[in-house]
Amino acid sequence: MTLARSMLLGMAALLASGQAMAETTLTIATVNNNDMIVMQKLSKEFLAQNPDIKLNWVVLEENVLRQRLTTDIATHGGQYDILTIGLFEAPMWGERGWLVPFDNVPADYKLDDVLTSVRDGLSFDGKLYALPFYAESQMTFYRKDLLEKAGVTMPDQPTWQQIGEIATKTNDPGHGIYGMCLRGKPGWGENMGQITPVANSYGARWFDMDWNTQLDTPEWKQALTTYVDLLKNYGPPGAASNGYNETLALFASGKCAMWVDATVSAGFLSDPAQSSVIGKVGYAHPPYGKFNKGNHYLWSWALAIPASSKAPDAAKKFVYWATSQEYIQLVAKTSGWATVPPGTRESTYRSKDYLDAAPFAKLTLETIQTANMTDATQEKVPYRGISFVGIPEFQGIGNTVGQTFAAVIAGQKTVDEALKEAQTTTELTIRQAGYSKD
Repeated sequence: MTLARSMLLGMAALLASGQAMAETTLTIATVNNNDMIVMQKLSKEFLAQNPDIKLNWVVLEENVLRQRLTTDIATHGGQYDILTIGLFEAPMWGERGWLVPFDNVPADYKLDDVLTSVRDGLSFDGKLYALPFYAESQMTFYRKDLLEKAGVTMPDQPTWQQIGEIATKTNDPGHGIYGMCLRGKPGWGENMGQITPVANSYGARWFDMDWNTQLDTPEWKQALTTYVDLLKNYGPPGAASNGYNETLALFASGKCAMWVDATVSAGFLSDPAQSSVIGKVGYAHPPYGKFNKGNHYLWSWALAIPASSKAPDAAKKFVYWATSQEYIQLVAKTSGWATVPPGTRESTYRSKDYLDAAPFAKLTLETIQTANMTDATQEKVPYRGISFVGIPEFQGIGNTVGQTFAAVIAGQKTVDEALKEAQTTTELTIRQAGYSKD
C-alpha cells in the first residue's frame, strides 16, 4: 500500500469515526419559559461532555406544547426523545406505560436530595417517571415602593379582599401602572391553573364524590367574580389574552403593583437582564378567600422520556445532567444564585449563597411543602390535584372552561352565563367519559 493511499484511508477512518460519534440526535420538546431557554443555551456544556450526542430543540408556547405532546404520546408518534411535562401528565402517562421509568438512578445524581413532595408528584405506584427541572407554588409579588407611596401595607398572608383594597389604592393607569396583574389567557394550565386555587379557597370544587359537576355553585360564582373584577377594574388592557409570559413581562417592566403567580418568577425578577424592578419587589403568601386551604398549587416542569424514544439511554444522560446539582451550580456561576432553577433540591435551600441571594427562597420552599395535592378542598373530592383535576379528560375540560372564563374577562359574557355554560359542557364530557352515573 502506498503512503498516499494509507493517508487517504486514515482520513476516511477519522471522518467515519467522527460521524459515528455524532450519530445520536435527541429531540427535546420544551416550553418557552426563561429557565428552559437558559437550559438550551447551557446545553453546550453537555455537548462538550458528550460529543456523540446532538440536540434538536423544539421550543413551544405552553398551550401548544401540551397539545402536541399529548397527541404525540397518545398516538405513539415518536417525534420526541425528551418531553417537558408536569405533575398532571407524569403519573397518568406513567401508569399507561407511555414513559420510561427512572429506576436505577446513578448514586452520584443524589435522588434523595430531590424534594419528596415533588418526587411523589411525578411518580405512579412507587415508580418515578420524570425528573424535576424546577418546581413551584404561588406567591404574591408586590411593588414595595408603590404600596409605600399609596400608604398601604401588604399583609404576610393577604386575603383576596385585602388584595382588592390595595389594588384600588395603587391602580394608576394614567401613568401605566395597574393595580393587579393576573393571567386571563385561556388554557387548563394558564387562566384555569390560577383560578382553580382561588375557587378552592372559597370552598368550591370541580366535582363531588359522585362526579357530579359543581361549577354552578355560589362558591364558584364568588371566586370567579373576585378574579374577574380585579382584572376588569385594576388590570391592564387586553388581560384576557395575557398568559404567564405576558404577565411576567408586565410586572418585570414595572407595569403592575401586584401579581399573584408562580414562585419561580422571583428568580426572573432578580435578573438584571430581564427585570427593571430589582430591589423593589416584596413577597407574600398567596391570597385566600374564606379558607386558607388549596389556595396555592404545586407544579413542576419536569423532563421525561417517552417509551417511543429510540435513544432512551442518551436521553437519560441529558435528563440527569439538566436536573443535577451540578447544573444548578452552572446556572449560579453563569447568571447568579438568585436565578437558579428553584424548588427541586434540598441542597439548594441549605446553600448560604442561595439564601443570601434569594430573599424569596424560604417562602418558595414553604409554599411548595404546604401544597397538598390530595387535600385541597373544603369538601371531599374524588380526584387528585390543586390547580387541576387529575384525569385525562381535564385537558379538554380545562381548556373549554378557560375559553368561557376568558370571555367574561373580555366582557363578552357575564359570570352567571359563563358558569352555566361551563357546568353544561363539563357535565356532558364527564358523563360521556363514564365518570358520572347520572
